[in-house]
Amino acid sequence: MTHDPFHHADQPDQPEPPTSGAPATDPDHAGEPAEAGDGKGANIVHLDTARAGRHPYRPDDPEPTSPAPASDRPTLDGQVIQVDQPGGEDRDWRAELEAKVRTSRPVVPLWLRSRAEAMQTLTWLGKHYAHVAGYQLTRTPLYAGRLAFRSPRGLARLVGGMVRWTFDLEGEPVRVAAVTKADPEAYLKLSRQRDARVRLRVPVMLVVLVTLLIAALIVAGQPATVQWGALAVALAALGILGKPADRPLIERAVLASTVEKLTSDIVIRALMVLGISGITQAMSKNPKDAIRFVSPITRDGPGWRADLDLPYGVTVGDVLDKRERLSGALRRPLGCIWPEGDSSIHEGRLILWVGDKDLSKTIVKSPLLKATSHDLFKGVPFGNDPRGRLVTVPFIQHNILIGSLPGQGKTASVRELAAGVVLDPTAEGWFHELKGTGDLDPYEKVCHRYVSGIHDEAIAYAADSLALLRKEVMRRAAALKTLPPDLCPDKRVTRQIADKRSLGLHPLVAIFDECQNLFAHAEYGAKAGEDAEFIIKLGRALGVVLILATQRPDKASLPTGISANVSIRFCLKVAGQTENDMILGTSAYQNGIRATVFVPKDDAGTGYLIGATPMPKVVKSAYLDTPQTQLIADRAYALRKAAGTLSGHALGETPEQSAPSYDLLADILAVVGASEAKVWNETVIARLAELRPDVYGGWEVEQLTAMLKPHGIKTVQVWGTTADGKGANRRGIIREDVAQRSHGAAS
Repeated sequence: MTHDPFHHADQPDQPEPPTSGAPATDPDHAGEPAEAGDGKGANIVHLDTARAGRHPYRPDDPEPTSPAPASDRPTLDGQVIQVDQPGGEDRDWRAELEAKVRTSRPVVPLWLRSRAEAMQTLTWLGKHYAHVAGYQLTRTPLYAGRLAFRSPRGLARLVGGMVRWTFDLEGEPVRVAAVTKADPEAYLKLSRQRDARVRLRVPVMLVVLVTLLIAALIVAGQPATVQWGALAVALAALGILGKPADRPLIERAVLASTVEKLTSDIVIRALMVLGISGITQAMSKNPKDAIRFVSPITRDGPGWRADLDLPYGVTVGDVLDKRERLSGALRRPLGCIWPEGDSSIHEGRLILWVGDKDLSKTIVKSPLLKATSHDLFKGVPFGNDPRGRLVTVPFIQHNILIGSLPGQGKTASVRELAAGVVLDPTAEGWFHELKGTGDLDPYEKVCHRYVSGIHDEAIAYAADSLALLRKEVMRRAAALKTLPPDLCPDKRVTRQIADKRSLGLHPLVAIFDECQNLFAHAEYGAKAGEDAEFIIKLGRALGVVLILATQRPDKASLPTGISANVSIRFCLKVAGQTENDMILGTSAYQNGIRATVFVPKDDAGTGYLIGATPMPKVVKSAYLDTPQTQLIADRAYALRKAAGTLSGHALGETPEQSAPSYDLLADILAVVGASEAKVWNETVIARLAELRPDVYGGWEVEQLTAMLKPHGIKTVQVWGTTADGKGANRRGIIREDVAQRSHGAAS
């Protein structure tokens, strides 16, 4: 029997059932102990009854004995009950229904759900058939000459065929064979068959010839145009009849596609070639269900799309690491292979898109090249994804970070975004090109502030711009706070508010290309980094947008406070995981978003875009060369001149200087005495305004709190007394925290 740890020595032993005897289900013996050695029955003990008779184990009880070996235990005969039986479990039909709705296939095809994509598909279709029609029409004289040249051969074939049919010459080899084999009976039978056919076919052929003769006489009596038309039809018919078997009459207007249709067998074969152990092991154990296709492979734009679940334990990142091998396995260029994941479902959901055209060989044209104007509140058309669909980057309430190795299309991406800015006459542009090559020079004529250079004066100008922007953010916060709720219900800048020029809340976009030259500068870098972080955190809802581009994304060149708070990121080719995550965010590389897969130069302009779309997306940015950029700038200048929104540098005005530099922590220590352990924020602000009215005038309690955050100083609840002598609890600072941070910064 199975050992019972709760069995006691003083408890009467249960009778041991014999190893053989009467069936356990014998009703005459049920519940009664069998006589020893009678060999006729066994005691059936109900488990619930036996357990009910047990009593809890006590510490003073003797230790239970060890269970007997399995070979020495008696065998219990009876009904076998399976504890975990497959099937029959309760299923949540509502959860299953929800899953079906979530994964249901669209009624309308993907290419028809987007108006832009549908128009693009119809455009491709129209261009194809227009090309085919034009190609064939221009070759009509060539085809007519071929028909005329082949018509004699066609006439000979026609006459020969009519003669063979009329006199049954097709059967001549069979009759000759009968004579050769000396089979007179077969020959006579074939001869009679031939005579019968000829007697029937000769009159038919005579009728045909007479009909053709009458038709020829009728045509001969018609006008010349009818005669020439009939002759052309006859020659065409004879030319078609005389066509050689290996030389078609009409040439192909479009060469046959060499792109192989993507099938499940091809995908599985390609995944097996990758050498991923999880896939190999799963396929060897269960080749039928190891890789599950969740939907049929379909056409998606100019390519094929396959949605599948990888084997358990295999992630999309494992496949992304093998993209080059996947390209070889699918026999397609690397620029056609774009695997991506869908983490909203799980990390093993792979969406494999195989394009017909190599993305690296594609030049994306900017829609802004022909635009008369643009509205920044609708975003900026940035580029195309591998499927040829337009990707628009939202602008207002966002900041943008672009990073890559040198020569990978970073500045071209900045140019496209800048084009959307200048074509909105209400937007104010502050452009800083800190490489000194003049890539943004065409836009200089429409900028409120502009500088191009790598020298210290240009860096100082850019740092001054950030200081001015910080001051502008604080001014806008105060202005937005005073707006009535019906005009500004969400406390954010909208198109309606931006159009009211008197409010000064129009979009303000500051571009800092090669920003690492600013943030890594020994003199201006630290302060510029603090200002940029402040603007990114608070200026988002106030219509102030920063666009930062860098080719060296390390901690010194791109402060972590900036990279951690930017909402939209575009990463082109980078060297490794560290640079990848500095631009795209922590764990991006681990999650399979890897800009390291792009090929230098070949994939210039192609990168991962995060934050602009619901899921990370590979995008190739639109390309504007210098003449095209100049055309956009000229159009933008005319727009702004007509709207009266040219200002600052565009009008030749002297650049505005930022307020004198100051040390906030030192100023707080100057106005808060050593005897004051804790002071309210409003008290500190009032004293700071007396100390430096040009700097701290108009500050609010929330602004002081925000300004202290970059220094690691948090405000706390402070008990104090108001002017009328009443006690109150308000936000304030601890002087010792400010002193420690100030001394730490000084050291």
